Parts: sequence; C-alpha cells; structure tokens
Amino acid sequence: MFFELFGDLPRQGPGDDASTLRALALVPRLSPQARLLDIGCGTGRQTLVLAQNSPAQILAIDNHPPYIAELTRSADALGVAARVGGRVQDMRSLQFAPHSFDLIWCEGAIFVVGFEAGLQHWRHMLVPGGFLAITEVTWRKSGAPPECLDFWAEQYPAIRDVPTLLTSIAHCGYEAVGHFSLPASAWWDDYYGPLQHQMEEFQARHAGESDAAELVRQVRREIDIWRAYSEYYGYEFFVIRRR
Repeated sequence: MFFELFGDLPRQGPGDDASTLRALALVPRLSPQARLLDIGCGTGRQTLVLAQNSPAQILAIDNHPPYIAELTRSADALGVAARVGGRVQDMRSLQFAPHSFDLIWCEGAIFVVGFEAGLQHWRHMLVPGGFLAITEVTWRKSGAPPECLDFWAEQYPAIRDVPTLLTSIAHCGYEAVGHFSLPASAWWDDYYGPLQHQMEEFQARHAGESDAAELVRQVRREIDIWRAYSEYYGYEFFVIRRR
C-alpha cells in the first residue's frame, strides 16, 4: 500500500530540480569517466536531472523493482540510457569495492541507514577527495511546540540541527563544501501536493480497508504538521568531500 500511494509521485520525498542542480554546482565539473552512485533513487527524478546536466556514468539503486523499471523507461525516453543504469538493491547492504565512485548522491534516504552509519559506510566507496551529496531533515530553530516535538520523536528521533550534523560530518572524515535549506516549494510542488491528490484516489480504491485508512491518517497528519510547524524544521542539502 505504501508503494501504491507514493509510487506515481514526481518525487518520493521533499526535493526539487533546482535544489538538485544547486547541489551539483558545488561539485567540481565531472568528466565523462566519472562514476556516480544514486542511493535510494526512487523513480529517479534527481537521477535524470543529474544525467542531463553532467556527463557522468550513473548507477541508481532502489529496493523497489517498479521504481527501477520506471527509471529505465524514463532514461530511455530522454536519450540518456547509455549512461544511466538502474539496479534493484537494498541500500542497507551495499557491496561495492573501495574507491568505486567519484560522487555519491542520496536525496531523502540516508535516514534509512542512519546519518553517521551512511557517512561511514559509504566513505570507503568514494575515491579519496570524492564527493557525497545528501539531504537530511533538521531542526531550523528551537522552541518547537509539543505537537511538533512529539511527531518527530515518533517518526525520526535522530533529527538534529545543522551545526550538530556538520560536527558529525567532520568526525566521519569529511569536510563540508556547502549546504543549504530546501525551500517550502520543494516539499509541496512535487511531493505533498501530488500526494494529497493521490490520497483521494487511494481511499476510493480501498474504501473500508482499515490498513489503507491508517496509512492515509498517518500521511495526513504528516502534512498537517508540516503546514503548522515547517518554520521549525526542514531538509538541509549537504555537499561534502572525503578527506
């Protein structure tokens, strides 16, 4: 039911093309021989933006086969299939040789393995001086109301502020090249807005099913919390370099 509800969205999490390009601009120009790994690619919206704006050889992975199939179709339609490969694989069990990639990309998915765990495990897959581009939800300011605090305590207790994450980045053997906050439009235009529309059709298909009703309730609560308290939290895009 989760994949049914989220699968047809432009993106499977907060993000937008402009932010992907802004992060890419912080990476030195890639050569046609550069190797890029997109972890937790979903249907590959950011993968295709990267392919259209760099000459790199891209491998995109996700654990949901229909997402990889959609990415493959889209890459073929855009004429970049020769440089974009999709693979069904669990990001929690990556097995790549050391120094396999010049750039690792992960929008909205590092939380699956944990921020520090991802930084530490993926570091060996980068060439020395290689780059990692990631987004992570963060506190933007203190003083969030109890309802907001309770929501994040349930959903992602590891949420922290940007200075704390920058300290973790340094401890894990990287240096920060740059970072910026995703705009509110990156949450709504390609994610929450389409998702809200999807929920109506989803409910109609699954009328009377308790599991579907519970999923819709959880998603509606998430959107309501964002509408009420988004000034307190957001996604931060980090571009960092392996020391």
